[in-house]
Amino acid sequence: MSAPHSTDQVADLRRDIHTTLLPGFAGTSAPDWLLARLRDGLGGVCIFGPNIVDAEQLLALNTSLRDENPLAVVAIDEEGGDVTRLFYDRGAPYPGNAVLGRLDETELTERVAREVGEALAATGCTVTFAPDIDVNSNPDNPVIGVRSFGADPELVARHTSAWVRGVQSTGVAASAKHFPGHGDTATDSHLALPIVDVALETLRERELVPFRAAIASGTRTIMTSHILLPQLDAENPATLSSRILQGLLRGELGYEGVIVSDALDMKGASGVHGIPGAAVLALAAGCDLLCIGSENTDAQLDEIVEAVEAAVADGRIPAERIREAAARVRELSAEAPAIASAVSALEPVHDHAEIAEFAASFEVSDAARTRLASASGIGTVVRVDTVANIAVGVAPWGPFATSLVEGVPAWFQDAAVVPISAGAPLVEVADLAGPVLVVGKDLHRHPFAIDAIDRLRAVRADVVTVDMGWPSNDRAYADVSTFGASRLIGAALLAFVGSTLSGTTVGAA
Repeated sequence: MSAPHSTDQVADLRRDIHTTLLPGFAGTSAPDWLLARLRDGLGGVCIFGPNIVDAEQLLALNTSLRDENPLAVVAIDEEGGDVTRLFYDRGAPYPGNAVLGRLDETELTERVAREVGEALAATGCTVTFAPDIDVNSNPDNPVIGVRSFGADPELVARHTSAWVRGVQSTGVAASAKHFPGHGDTATDSHLALPIVDVALETLRERELVPFRAAIASGTRTIMTSHILLPQLDAENPATLSSRILQGLLRGELGYEGVIVSDALDMKGASGVHGIPGAAVLALAAGCDLLCIGSENTDAQLDEIVEAVEAAVADGRIPAERIREAAARVRELSAEAPAIASAVSALEPVHDHAEIAEFAASFEVSDAARTRLASASGIGTVVRVDTVANIAVGVAPWGPFATSLVEGVPAWFQDAAVVPISAGAPLVEVADLAGPVLVVGKDLHRHPFAIDAIDRLRAVRADVVTVDMGWPSNDRAYADVSTFGASRLIGAALLAFVGSTLSGTTVGAA
């Protein structure tokens, strides 16, 4: 009688391991290997921009996934701003967190989150890896920036609560991230392991304030960060640290929901251990659902499952830890909204008054306002193309995204657009038709952008710089700061510049 029982235990363990895994895949339809693993209990799938053609295709894709496993998580990074997947081809029709934080109207934040949730539910998604609730205390942060509601912990906390309430009112689960806080970093964890050398008391007063709010508001999931906090755990990044996940998140903060790892293909997690090794350590530390990456393969999942099975066999992970994690994931999926039969309109409609409200969040110097008001138009738009972090990807941004979808004002149509990048610097600055509007993101962090602006300013007085990212504290390279580069904020920028040129300024502080 013992042999069949042993076989059943092995099969149950393997199914539970599958339930903890959340891979991505290449293409716009689910490959056979992925469908087969869903039938075998795979926890779910993470959808990325290249997986999406349009809303109808996404609904059909997600229906095929959930048909194979009704308890499958269908997760997506839809933050409602610069990080978008639903609108990866044209930029998001939402303002983004930093703009919402600057306006500081929690009812608006809740409404935006509800709109995001409704769009996700309409296409069959069940979890959004949002909101980003990091307190962006470092203006040089290369990966958070405008994804954050702001630098004030209490402000971030109240908008965290509003966002969680709004999105979860639609049945789509929120995922507050990146625990225990990614705002005080100057390194991108996609590329390396950031170190945040602060005391626990500092975390309690700053980074943990929004997470307490998220938990109090019932966030269904919390995503970890691949950052090293040596005063809490000198060896393991948060994703791989039981002291941080079990001791701090489960213990001190009392969180009982699903802990999701940030993507394990990021160097901050797997740079030392490899993805299978990182998966073992993350499960042992307390993660329940492992986000693997964006274009995973059947062979990769075999390696991960085998590594976890070996870790259970030699006692590095108790089998009960795997069962506990799998149970949480299944409970999460059991409350997902039903799959819609057809897709309704996804995009919210914004009238001129709303566009003006978003423009009112901009920070504008007196000199920039004077230069624009005294000009009859814009001669040249210098588009500063920087390498976006992997979370943002190559989604269209700012007014250039707006021009792909809707009409743009005459002043923008008439201006010459001159793109520059690190590999193609700006030349012959004196010959550009003026006035010159320089538009980019996080301008102060990119030497080639600083050089171009310095050269422009040295020879002409008709230059206005627009930073659509998170500017430096001194605003040295940001005459206009929009604190976001979504398509909606691009439209607000076009309206602001146009109205200032005509002497009827829209919004802006």
